[in-house]
Amino acid sequence: MADFFFRVSPNIVLGSYTVSRLGYYASEMGTKFMLVLDPILRDVGLAEKVTKSLEDHKIDFFTFDAVKGSATTELLEQALTLARDAHVQGVIGVGGTQVLNLAKIVCELFHEKRYVYDFVEGEVPSTEPLPLICVPTTIRNPYIFSNFTSIVDSRSNSTKIIKNKNAICKLALFDPNLTVSLSENQICSMSLEVLCLATEAYLSPKASFFSDMVAEKAIELTGYSLDGAPSLMVTTPSEVLLSQGGCMAGLASATSSQGAATLLALSTYTKYGISQSLVTSILFPYIIEDHAKFKGERIARLAKILRVAKEEMSVDEACAAYADNIRQRIAKANLPARLKDLQVSIEQLSLATEDAGQLEMVNFLPRSMTSDDLFNLVKLAY
Repeated sequence: MADFFFRVSPNIVLGSYTVSRLGYYASEMGTKFMLVLDPILRDVGLAEKVTKSLEDHKIDFFTFDAVKGSATTELLEQALTLARDAHVQGVIGVGGTQVLNLAKIVCELFHEKRYVYDFVEGEVPSTEPLPLICVPTTIRNPYIFSNFTSIVDSRSNSTKIIKNKNAICKLALFDPNLTVSLSENQICSMSLEVLCLATEAYLSPKASFFSDMVAEKAIELTGYSLDGAPSLMVTTPSEVLLSQGGCMAGLASATSSQGAATLLALSTYTKYGISQSLVTSILFPYIIEDHAKFKGERIARLAKILRVAKEEMSVDEACAAYADNIRQRIAKANLPARLKDLQVSIEQLSLATEDAGQLEMVNFLPRSMTSDDLFNLVKLAY
């Protein structure tokens, strides 16, 4: 097991209507902020909940809501210029993964004098970052707590990783009421993505006793949300359980590592704009079956925590039950079951696989995998 290092940061606030306290928390960090806002929040009437809290606490802020798809280096340069010209004291990101990624990198590079592409190519930021407040509006985000962030290189339309200092995010505020803009299918696919994130973290060679504990809890909470709790003593609403599970999975991923399904989903989204959650969901059972050959006991344990395998089952039976259960959930929700159902060709997926194979996180997969190995996994799911 890997050596364990843990910094108690950021502060995490999770609960219904906690976004109404955003202005209060922001006022403890400064009075002038850049608000990176998912534009869809305006369409569903949630943007006002965010801005009203800031206005009520006399926070001076301006809004950047240009992230309508991927967080690209082109958008990053625009956002950095605006933030620097406004001399902001911090950044608030409210939205999905791409919005929060952009906000995070703006904080990291705010005081840097070098070009954005120097960091895209591997330079490590050395200056002190701005304080960051993250308010996710989806039930999963693998980057809030991590020491790296993904971004799309506008020059090549490929995924790049920017490393960051620890403790960029000073506050992660999870409000389950902000997920109301998600459809039932999105919630289902994201729930499966949360399970996959936690499973990948549990199987990674970077796993520690802490990431194991958090991953197990993420699996348990998400299972309660999907299937109901085994005891009437657990009365927490489903949407809160999902947020709790997503938060735990993000922590597990950050303190351990992402896996093959997450990397392939990220590179496929970057190349072709296909939902990361859908790609992850499709690949997930194949990941379970592949890794069961050498991590069977750990997968079997997760299957029993999720209550999809009985205690008396053998390791092989429990692993098979886990993979079958994920496929049943996909079918029940009428989600795409094969990658070809996403209207993407095998040739396109080959390019995305090559990009995934270049990411540093590929070194922390449960088994050594080349781009060819990743492509073989894609072919199975195609």
